[in-house]
Amino acid sequence: MTDAPWADPARGLDERVDALMAEMTLDEKLAQLYGVWVGASDDGGGDVAPHQHDLNDDVDLDELLPSGLGQLTRPFGTAPVDAAVGALSLARTQQRIVAANRFGIPALAHEECLAGFAAWGATAYPIPLSWGATFDPEIVERMARRIGDDMRSVGVHQGLAPVLDVVRDARWGRVEETIGEDPYLVGTVGTAYVRGLESAGVIATLKHFVGYSASKAGRNLAPVSIGPRELADVLLPPFEMAVREGGVRSVMNAYTDLDGVPSAGDRTLLTELLRETWGFDGTVVADYFTIAFLKLLHGTAGTWAEAAEAALDAGIDVELPTVKTFGEPLRLAVEAGAVDVSLIDTALRRVLRQKAELGLLDADWSPVPLALAEVDLTRTDVDVSHADGLRGTVDLDSAGNRALARELAERAIVLVRNDGSLPLATPGVIAVVGPNLADPYAMLGCYSFPTHVVSQHPGVELGIRIPTLLEALQAEFPDSEIRWARGTSVDGGETDGIAEAAAVAASADVAILALGDRAGLFGRGTSGEGCDAESLDLPGAQQQLVDAVLDTGTPAVLTLLAGRPYALGRAVHESAAIVQAFFAGEEGAPAIAGVLSGRVNPSGRLPVSIPAGAGSQPTTYLAAPLARASDVSNVDPTAAFPFGHGLGYSEFEWDAFDGDAAEIATDGTVTVRLRVRNTGIRSGADVVQLYLHDPVASVVRPVQRLIGYARVELEPGAAADVSFAVPADLASFTGRDGRRIVEPGDIVLSIGRSSADLPFAQAVRLTGPVRELDHTRRLHPEVLVELVVEASVID
Repeated sequence: MTDAPWADPARGLDERVDALMAEMTLDEKLAQLYGVWVGASDDGGGDVAPHQHDLNDDVDLDELLPSGLGQLTRPFGTAPVDAAVGALSLARTQQRIVAANRFGIPALAHEECLAGFAAWGATAYPIPLSWGATFDPEIVERMARRIGDDMRSVGVHQGLAPVLDVVRDARWGRVEETIGEDPYLVGTVGTAYVRGLESAGVIATLKHFVGYSASKAGRNLAPVSIGPRELADVLLPPFEMAVREGGVRSVMNAYTDLDGVPSAGDRTLLTELLRETWGFDGTVVADYFTIAFLKLLHGTAGTWAEAAEAALDAGIDVELPTVKTFGEPLRLAVEAGAVDVSLIDTALRRVLRQKAELGLLDADWSPVPLALAEVDLTRTDVDVSHADGLRGTVDLDSAGNRALARELAERAIVLVRNDGSLPLATPGVIAVVGPNLADPYAMLGCYSFPTHVVSQHPGVELGIRIPTLLEALQAEFPDSEIRWARGTSVDGGETDGIAEAAAVAASADVAILALGDRAGLFGRGTSGEGCDAESLDLPGAQQQLVDAVLDTGTPAVLTLLAGRPYALGRAVHESAAIVQAFFAGEEGAPAIAGVLSGRVNPSGRLPVSIPAGAGSQPTTYLAAPLARASDVSNVDPTAAFPFGHGLGYSEFEWDAFDGDAAEIATDGTVTVRLRVRNTGIRSGADVVQLYLHDPVASVVRPVQRLIGYARVELEPGAAADVSFAVPADLASFTGRDGRRIVEPGDIVLSIGRSSADLPFAQAVRLTGPVRELDHTRRLHPEVLVELVVEASVID
């Protein structure tokens, strides 16, 4: 039907979609609203999604395909497969889908891409928590563009990232997937990721909308009981920013229920707020099995059809990962008159419009992806079973990718503490101890392909080169003697090797402790989805190992390869240095070694606070006055190292701070500025952070709140003027009646090196009436960084 109006790209999108919908049967409409996960039920590995093996029913494609198919779930991310062979297999599957349905509509293929394209042999970039540590949206956008280009080259249309959940409890296993504990940082960095992925022609998917990270006790897929103000002022802003500024085309709902209402069935959230208020016009896709969970877990639907109706009415358009409720149960309900077909048409219109935007309805659409442009798919000898000549011809881990992964890792590493021991001179003997010293998986989060999939297939190679920390240190310090001992495992609790490790440390000039997590899923790790922590003690016997090494008196450098922050006990005060690397990816170990040697000047800042005590959760820097330390409680939640903290090897001097007004209207703008000078002997980057304090308001406000930042890179002796033009909109909050307002009164704008180190402050009085704001309010200060050109001094 190549001459059909819906196949003509010269026509308007609405005209094309209307024409196609008018020709479709009920079965053909429903088929566009679900995905199919081929091979997920017989992959031989453990679950990579909640209840996967309980709910992933066997699907007969031959029975489904005559009606069409909306999505293909994870064609590359289900099992290890060579990229070229996977691309060929996907192309063949698309040919089959197109040939089987009477409209010739291909499926939309989606994949995970949280820390890189989740495919065998693809680059494993640092995890999102590392993105936050860079305070550098530009490099995250560049990374996302590369990820999108790789995905598009092999025929993938949609990526299930970024995660815009704001950390509320560091015990939650999925902290590693987040960007940090501050909504402004999450929003700016996450929106940059969206822009990068979308610029490659790949649909970005915001998740998890919304509240998932605020689960009780930090448990995965647990209830959430937050107030409307925390929802509006902390959890929603990153999503709002990405919708308004990122050009995002898809949103994924959260598993959670908010105060008893599952998000998969929440029309107020998915339709009234997301679409009608914010103006989002893309698709809402279900998190895996979440529609079925309305019946199985939440108990708000009695049948599969009731679950499907609730999801459609709420605003979900596509059931993922595979068909369960949108197929036969929904068809029978519509035929019986129990469900109005208009619900299906509403979702279908959005799905078909998106397929038309992607070119999937065009008459000349081809299943051949860019990576196989030279392959003639009509040849019968070029098939998946005869593809040896194609293997290795598609490179998803190019030199450019690796270079960017290294650059991002170097910018993300946080030097938390340093008594002057770093950078290391050339030590005669270096002791490397700890469970993560020689494990390449220690660099990877749970959604990296090796951890997510390869780990479930014993004997399969990683697919990419990942140096271990020990290997990187041996390369970085070729003139040093390196002795090593693991001491204990990550979480096994063994102590019988600690004495040997301490002896190795005692014999050295410096001891580097490789500590932290092992990423996994559903209890198969210490960090990751379903790997929640009861406390923030280091897992297993690692703290005992730390204490034993500290007892030797050898200068100890703690190196944390982790997915969340941990309490570090005595090391906070007694270690020589602490280096925090949040799963820094395939190039993470050389980046860490470079920081230790001084080859890399660290510039990362903490996107989450490091706690002083293991049992003080949940806590966050974004806290109200009553959440701070007090003399009426014996629990002190003050962080050992606060949000925004980080050290480097350059010295930066701040001065010339001023503001251009002490009073502005509630719709006005005030500018604060300062001068930053690199007084050190090497180039480096400083991160200037702008915080807002509202001392008196009609509702309780956080003591400090990040509203802007600037990463400033300077050569030795160079200086820059940094200014923030702050609109009064940034002082807005949700008032007692649920309206967003700016109140008259005093606010304080502070510029600092962290949320707890604020050397400069400007009091500003807001005058005039209370202003009501909506989603069109200004979200950012205007930031200007200008290099200072100073006259040379002539002797």
